[in-house]
Amino acid sequence: MVRAAGGIVVRDRCVLLVHRPKYDDWSFPKGKLEDGETWEEAALREVEEESGLRCRVGEELGRTHYDVAAGPKEVRYYRMACAGEPRPQHEVDEVRWVSIDDARELLTHERDRLLLERL
Repeated sequence: MVRAAGGIVVRDRCVLLVHRPKYDDWSFPKGKLEDGETWEEAALREVEEESGLRCRVGEELGRTHYDVAAGPKEVRYYRMACAGEPRPQHEVDEVRWVSIDDARELLTHERDRLLLERL
């Protein structure tokens, strides 16, 4: 099982989305757990690596499951809050604060749109 974690960063009734040119998709920031990391630690690290934002982690909002080349993948998402402005980093070329309604349109994957319902 591939284990990954990410953040649904919320500010002023908007969420943070990232664009990954490798996959040409819009999603919430996320990535694989490193050895010895908790789900929450991985989520915080990945959000910072992709957006430059140091966040505070809140409750788990949901999990997605899908298959990748390495096998089944589980991603756990946590509500997050932060200060500052994001900037694209690493495998991300664009970051945006978008309203929840706009996020429904911009997100590439239906599994990500379903997470918005939990906010």
